[in-house]
Amino acid sequence: MKRTYLIIALAIITIFNLNAQQIDKNSLREIQQSFKNTPENRALINAVSHNDIKKLAENRNNEGKVNHFFTNEVKTSGISNQKQSGRCWLYTGLNTLKPMVQEKYGLSTFEFSQTYNFFWDQFEKANLFLEIAKETANLPLSDKKVEWLFQNPIGDGGQWTTFADNVVKYGLVPTSAMPDTYQSEKTSMMSKLLKRKLREQGLEMRQIAISRMSEEQKQQKKIGMLKDIYRILVLSLGEPPTEFNWQYKTKDGKLSEVKKYTPQSFYKELIGQNLNDYVMLMDDPRHEYYKLYEVEYDRNLVEGGNWKYINLPSEKIKEFGANSIKNNQAMYFSCDVGKQLNITTGTLDVNNYNYNDLFGVDFGMNKKQRIETFESASTHGMALVGVNILPDGSIDKWKLENSWGADKGNKGYLTMTDAWFSEYMFRLVINKKYLDEKTLKVLKQKATLLPPWDAMY
Repeated sequence: MKRTYLIIALAIITIFNLNAQQIDKNSLREIQQSFKNTPENRALINAVSHNDIKKLAENRNNEGKVNHFFTNEVKTSGISNQKQSGRCWLYTGLNTLKPMVQEKYGLSTFEFSQTYNFFWDQFEKANLFLEIAKETANLPLSDKKVEWLFQNPIGDGGQWTTFADNVVKYGLVPTSAMPDTYQSEKTSMMSKLLKRKLREQGLEMRQIAISRMSEEQKQQKKIGMLKDIYRILVLSLGEPPTEFNWQYKTKDGKLSEVKKYTPQSFYKELIGQNLNDYVMLMDDPRHEYYKLYEVEYDRNLVEGGNWKYINLPSEKIKEFGANSIKNNQAMYFSCDVGKQLNITTGTLDVNNYNYNDLFGVDFGMNKKQRIETFESASTHGMALVGVNILPDGSIDKWKLENSWGADKGNKGYLTMTDAWFSEYMFRLVINKKYLDEKTLKVLKQKATLLPPWDAMY
């Protein structure tokens, strides 16, 4: 039997060697001769090898063609700064709610505490990790799902579902009630320690899950683990307030009375909207449009909902988005922000940089191919707050409120062209009332479940 296996193995190796072509001398000579040592190429070698490639590829013919004027804008002001953290999803979610507060109370500026909701996001993600570790305890560590779990025990990223579930459960507080700390602004070290501890706890939880302990004993073991996580978070971010005082001054200088709130009462009074009325739309050309999809385990609450979205073509998403802006409602928007971003001019335009001409090489993948090969994915969230509608009804550009500080982009904002929207937009969260009947019907479908390691995760 062993001899048979050996013969099969040798046959496989032989077949592979017949099909796999090494680079021989003739092939190498042909490749080398394809590059001509012309004066133009020598100049390009000097330029590319000694300078910033992105600056060399900047398209001068496109400079000044995109301005920052819009026919329709959400009334908002005040740029936030996530600094060295991955909390853009949280800033984006809060920035979509901020205009409601500014309009309701007549405020020139306002900001919710990101640190408060970030604290509970991390705490709940830790609990979810331990529960999944218990749920998958009978699977080997080499199982793909278990490998994914221990590779991603916790992170500071998220999306709309993690934001909405967090706010509904824990409420909101103003930034004065729980300001940023060094660790909330620079999350990497805290995140590394949380991952280290959770991986250790995850191994322990796997043993506990298959033990003969009672369910009550297992729960007490988990509570003990969460006490350690809570301690790390309190020391890093401060202890979340259970009540606080808030006072504000309006744009015309009127000072309000001091009022005491809990995070839940603050959320209900200032916002008062059901965040479950918001729907995530995506343009993911890998999958069928007008279908409902769900990503397994992509949430932060055990009892919360997974990331669920309606897959639609970009043109339909744009139609809904424009209607929301016309009604002064900002939206959660996420995209592949690094592609064709000129941070100096504050523009996102498919013509900002021309790498094809610089290298004489065609970079030609479409959106579907970029997703399939992990070349493109949603990397950043911002609030969609403006649209420019031309006289013929068409749209040429959109306005985004960013969270990189007022010194980045166009005073903290970015302008994206409509063509860029089509290529690099991935998610838009919008109130149901701006959707048509055909799209709303999709919500009644049973969602297709995607694995947690999906390319769009």
